[in-house]
Amino acid sequence: MTFHVQKCAKNIHNLVGPAISFALIHDSSQSFSRAFSSCLSFPLESSHVIRSGYTDHEQQYEDSERLSALDILVARVPIGVSEDEVLQSLLRDQACNSIRLSSELVDKLLHKFKDDWKSALGSFRWAGSRSGYKHTPEAYDMLVDILGRMKQMDKMKALLEEMNQYHLVTLNTIAKVMRRFAGAGKWEDAVRIFDELGTFGLEKNTESMNLLLDTLCKENKVQQAREIFLELKSHISPDAHTFNIFIHGWCKANRVDEAYWTIQEMKGHSCRPCVISYSTIIQFYCYQYNFGKVYELLDEMQAHGCPPNVVTFTTILCSLAKSEEFEEALHIVDRMKLAGCKPDTLFYNSLIHTLGRAGFVQEAVYVFEVDMPQTGVKPNTSTYNSLIAMFCRRGQEQNALNVLKDMEKSGLCKPDVQTYYPLLKSCFKTGKTDSCLRKLLDDMVNKHHLSLDISTYALLIHGLCRANKCEWAYTIFEEMIGQEIAPRYHTCCLLLDEVKQKNMYAAAERIEDLMKKL
Repeated sequence: MTFHVQKCAKNIHNLVGPAISFALIHDSSQSFSRAFSSCLSFPLESSHVIRSGYTDHEQQYEDSERLSALDILVARVPIGVSEDEVLQSLLRDQACNSIRLSSELVDKLLHKFKDDWKSALGSFRWAGSRSGYKHTPEAYDMLVDILGRMKQMDKMKALLEEMNQYHLVTLNTIAKVMRRFAGAGKWEDAVRIFDELGTFGLEKNTESMNLLLDTLCKENKVQQAREIFLELKSHISPDAHTFNIFIHGWCKANRVDEAYWTIQEMKGHSCRPCVISYSTIIQFYCYQYNFGKVYELLDEMQAHGCPPNVVTFTTILCSLAKSEEFEEALHIVDRMKLAGCKPDTLFYNSLIHTLGRAGFVQEAVYVFEVDMPQTGVKPNTSTYNSLIAMFCRRGQEQNALNVLKDMEKSGLCKPDVQTYYPLLKSCFKTGKTDSCLRKLLDDMVNKHHLSLDISTYALLIHGLCRANKCEWAYTIFEEMIGQEIAPRYHTCCLLLDEVKQKNMYAAAERIEDLMKKL
């Protein structure tokens, strides 16, 4: 019987040297290694979750005073057993039964077990048995969603019936149930739940009808949704949202003609097409790179007094950049300004990315340093990430580091894994795989408390193998496995070849065993 245990991360003992000012727009003659001249050389240590036996429980928690109630509960929930065994284990546990429950604590507990329905259900039943505590409708809804997402449909229906006995079923509950049924390929059950709304004390009205139609359309059942709508519209009036649901559904089904026809149908029901109606179809044409149709719809929107908004322009800008139509992308920016549409952070992020890809580095930085402050739009993590990636692509690592420093000082946002990815990649590109790489990794894990994702692990393992550092690569590989992140097969093959060349037989055997399970 095993339990959840959290291992602490090692603290950083030193910091990066002198702060680097954000003086951009110059090809730095300083090397990447000089930027980190005061970097540390100790190896990466990251925190990770491990499972340990119940007999080691007291040893694992020598200082239980420091643990939160949530930590204690999570640690005491057995793994790999039935929900009833989870319940019985918690009922017998004095430490758990001495904890004062609150709705906030139970919500956090359910969130911890969002991918483990047995632990979630067992914990839920245990909490419900405690005197002085009563489950909230929100807790029931969370468990409904967990059971539905894990395809436990019978248990989800049983819980829904239990909720109905206590008059806790809301339209939000029904929305979750219908979506989980449809997501499991049981769209007829979703319709059946809608038909039974009266038994839950709920009405069949425009709002509930829209929930059903939206559920079906998102699961590629737009034709079935259309047939149901034709049956219901005689006694349930549609609204603009009803038709926008169908516009999205038809576009998702690659039937854009029906989507455009739906705009005309809206007018027949006295519903005026809005910016969402047109923008959904524009997005479809953007995916098809049919920019001729995009421009036609933009003109139609203006002619009908429905000007495009910043989301519309951002969608077009991104698509033009993706198709490397950079000149047209900048024309869209001009068109947006003429329309008097105010840009937001997402638009500026897309513009900076577009300018960077087009090679207009100075213009991209001007947007960041001048345009954004003038319009009062604050940058976010993605803004800084775009600048860092742009400089790394052009071999200007010093400028990229300047951006990172500016980001850390700004207080507006924090770095994420994507912030560091191009910087890590630059380490391998420039051959600086010693203190500089270690410092970046230490900052990620210990300074910013970031968890590496599979792409970052793959980058590190591949890069270190090519740099003839397969021992370190294998250490990171083991860390990834410890984080329960399944490695890519290609990563395993590359590392396997390297460790065999180094006569690391135990490591080779370990990798081969893991590859059999992929």
